[in-house]
Amino acid sequence: MNSTAFYFFLYILSVVIASFSQILLKKSATRQYTSVIREYLNPYVIIGYGMLFGSMLLTIMAFKGMEFKNGAIIESLGYVLVILLSRIFFSEKITKNKVIGTVCILAGITIYYL
Repeated sequence: MNSTAFYFFLYILSVVIASFSQILLKKSATRQYTSVIREYLNPYVIIGYGMLFGSMLLTIMAFKGMEFKNGAIIESLGYVLVILLSRIFFSEKITKNKVIGTVCILAGITIYYL
């Protein structure tokens, strides 16, 4: 694997980790807690923010070896991934508007790289 591909892989891994952390934080938000402290200090929140911190570190490492212009494109894949993960973990419906938005994101990525 050449070095550019390695940095792209790091950034894609960062986006995947950030997407899973969003799912954990949403899971925490759907629960009722007995106090404000428990609302913010529970395993879902602590792990979710820990994953976001790890994602940030991976992003910083990835940008050492890739151009910044590619970052926004790879980051936009997170939106698509969150929709899919929400469907899997929360049984959320994928509405027509979500499909249209996802197609627009993927079309933008495709046009950008042509």
